[in-house]
This record gives sequence, C-alpha cells and structure tokens, in this order.
Amino acid sequence: MVIAPRASAAPRRRERNMPDKHARIFRAAAHLFAERGFGGVTTQAVSERADIAAGTLFRYAASKDALLLMVYNQELRAALAQGAERASRLPDLVDSIAAMVEPILELGRLHAENLAVYQRQLMFGSPTEKYRLEGLALIADLEAAIAARLTAHAERSDCPPQPDAARLASISVFAAAHLAVSRASTGAHPGHSPMEDLRAQIRQIVDGYLAGLTAGVPASRRKRHSPTGATR
Repeated sequence: MVIAPRASAAPRRRERNMPDKHARIFRAAAHLFAERGFGGVTTQAVSERADIAAGTLFRYAASKDALLLMVYNQELRAALAQGAERASRLPDLVDSIAAMVEPILELGRLHAENLAVYQRQLMFGSPTEKYRLEGLALIADLEAAIAARLTAHAERSDCPPQPDAARLASISVFAAAHLAVSRASTGAHPGHSPMEDLRAQIRQIVDGYLAGLTAGVPASRRKRHSPTGATR
C-alpha cells in the first residue's frame, strides 16, 4: 500500500494570511501618509508599522508610489461613492455633476501633497502597475457616470442624447476637476476659489452640451432646456 505524502500546510497557511497582511499594510500606509505626507514616509516605516518584513511588503506593493496608489484608490472610491449619493438627490444638472466631483477637491484640501503624487502616478506611472490601472478604472467609471447623467437629461428633454458628445463633456468635466485639484500644489489662480471656478466651468461645459443637443433640429421642433430638465 502506497501512502501519498501529506500536502504541506504551509502554502495554505500563507494563503489564509494574505488578506490579513494586505490589510495591515494598507492601514499602516494610510496612517503614515496621513501623518507625515508622501515625502515623509519610507517603505521601511510602513513595513515596521505593519509588522511585516520588507520583502513581504514588496510582494503586495512594489514601491512607495504603489503604496500611495493603493491607499488613495480606496480614498477616491469612497469619495466618489459619497459624491454619487449626494448627486442622486439633486435635480439640477450642474449641481448634481458638481456634487460628483466635489469630493475629489476635498481629498486635495485634506492633503495636497499626497493627492498631487497620486495624480502624477495616474498620469505617468508604469502602464503595468495594477494599482494605477485600478485608479484609472475609477476615473473611467466617474466619467461614464457623468456621461450617463447628461444622456439621461437629454432623453428627459426629448432631445437626441448624442452619447459621444456626453462622453466628451464628461472628459472635460474631469479634466477641469483634475486641474482644480492641482491648484493646491501649484498655487495657480490665487484669490479664486477652486470649487467656485470648477462649478462655473461645469456650467460652461453643460451649457455647451445642451446647446449641441438641438444642433440640426428644425426650429419648429426645438425646445430650450434648463439644467433642471424643465422646458422654458
């Protein structure tokens, strides 16, 4: 009788420990970035705070930049969920879109340095970095949600929805929000409120989108629409 060798329990134990180690690394990195800012944090400090060996840390995040992406993806996800919930209660189109992006500016207000690094990594980081790809997916979801709101407004207004125009408008809204956030670290446009300026830009973008909805429609069929969706 041949007895099969007993499978080692070590791999299974490591697999069970993975979520716990990831959570410890996440908590340690989040606390340190909040306390010290990106420039004041080292991977060694994160591994010590998490009680994880440095080599183990790098299996979960390959660099300090990756750690920041990991942390701020979660921060951004929570902020966007808060913005979406707030927007769902607002009938005005401009107000609702502003509510969707306002939490991003709030993140920047709380720690401008961290969010500036996060923005830079999203734009210029490694194309294969998994946390960068997760962050870009969050931005794509936000743009899709803004485009869906614009398209729904057009449909309620009995206008051709023009989904590609809505897509382009949503990209413009995020671009404006992205630049508004960067003002905290660049000092651009001193004396002006980034949020007030962003709301004005969103109104310009929305007005342009609404004007384009009736382009080519015979005058007898045109309706003028307010951002609330009511005809006027």
